[in-house]
Amino acid sequence: MENLLDMTISEMRALLKKREITAVELASFYLKRIERYDNDVMAYLNVTEDKAHEMARIADRKMEQGEDGPLLGIPFGIKDIFCTKGIETTCASQILKGFMPPYDATVIKKLKDASFVHLGKLNMDEFAMGSSTENSSFHITKNPWDLTRIPGGSSGGPAAAVAAGLCAAALGTDTGGSIRQPAGLCGVVGMKPTYGRVSRYGLIAFASSLDQVGPLTRNVSDCAIVMNEIAGFDSMDSTSIPQPVPNYTENLGKDIAGLRIGIPKEYYIDGMDSHVKKAMEESLSIFEKQGAILIDISLPHTEYAVATYCVIGTAEASSNLARYDGVKYGLRTEGKDIADMYKKTRLKGFGKEVKRRIILGTFVLSSGYYDAYYRKAGKVRTLIRRDFDEAFKSCDILITPVSPTTAFRIGEKTEDPLTMYLSDMFTIPSSLAGLPALSLPCGFDDNSLPIGLQIIGRPLDEALMMQAAYVFESVKNIEKIPGAFRKEHLL
Repeated sequence: MENLLDMTISEMRALLKKREITAVELASFYLKRIERYDNDVMAYLNVTEDKAHEMARIADRKMEQGEDGPLLGIPFGIKDIFCTKGIETTCASQILKGFMPPYDATVIKKLKDASFVHLGKLNMDEFAMGSSTENSSFHITKNPWDLTRIPGGSSGGPAAAVAAGLCAAALGTDTGGSIRQPAGLCGVVGMKPTYGRVSRYGLIAFASSLDQVGPLTRNVSDCAIVMNEIAGFDSMDSTSIPQPVPNYTENLGKDIAGLRIGIPKEYYIDGMDSHVKKAMEESLSIFEKQGAILIDISLPHTEYAVATYCVIGTAEASSNLARYDGVKYGLRTEGKDIADMYKKTRLKGFGKEVKRRIILGTFVLSSGYYDAYYRKAGKVRTLIRRDFDEAFKSCDILITPVSPTTAFRIGEKTEDPLTMYLSDMFTIPSSLAGLPALSLPCGFDDNSLPIGLQIIGRPLDEALMMQAAYVFESVKNIEKIPGAFRKEHLL
């Protein structure tokens, strides 16, 4: 049998449909890989083996009865930020350890309706606050391409799991780059849809005006297939957009002749890793050879994006995380009175980075500082959005690096929060503008570490981004699974 590690979701579905493999066998393949390799990668927080076998058996019965579907029997890993009924959901925080949600997030319900197989919950930076997955309260996830390096964050667990072949696809979240940056550093495809395109109901909130749900997959076609299943309006989410969802796979394979690609000068900066710069130049040449037109543009307010994000993100985090007080769920540390209980619970339950952001957010929202910081940040956010609006008058998509460097070593930036925040300098602006953006592999540096390319699109135009990404991927044909994880077939 062909190696399952090289198969797309469609190819796995074809095997399942022909009954050349069962859903139980496919789930077992991945569970055995998790057992064998996750002690090295540390991508999972909780492996739901019994649940996976049960869901796989149900999928097999459905196929025997003639049912079909693009995700029927396909094994997923889920970032531990989504409420999953009866399955512990911690947001990689001690304050939620033992929390069993009584309901499923909308995207989990949609995946269940599509008869996916849930392999387990994946590691992340605590409450999605971080760029390296070093802020998890439980353990550090490692980059499969080099186990001494970070996988990115906050969706480092999902990116590492897909890269190491520990799931067929994964679900993550992106607030300022938390899908795209780890996807870029781990050499997989990751997409942040337009804000409101995918329901956030049942997603544990970090920054509500920024958080968005998206897939991490091995290739662009898998990304499109997953998006077809999870996108759409949800009345349970007040920020959900009531617009029809296109079939994202329809335009895959169509050429991009005449496509206008904007190249923002602010993203090609001094200090960028030379390997990243070279990979971007080679990638743009590929797009040009496929008939695309490259246009130099400017996004003049880009330099203020990280500061703006820090103010807005921490303010919303301070508000959202006020609910974790030891009263209704999660950790509770007794005190001499209720105020002392609040204090002790939050002191023990939250990690250092979460505390830092709560304190910063409380400060910028406080009396006398709200206008100076939060209100001003909102105005700058509008200017950033207008920059993109102006750029899209002459361009169809924008192309930038995902990160100014490849994956750095574990521990290298933990004592320098500002340098860590700058890891997301190329992904934050499109998040502030609510735009769709996609990361895909475009090369490697001299240490065989992946380099990611970012495509930014107009609102609700994820389909065009994927069309362009698919053309590039077809020409470039980047290796997806590190050699260390290409071992013998486990079936």
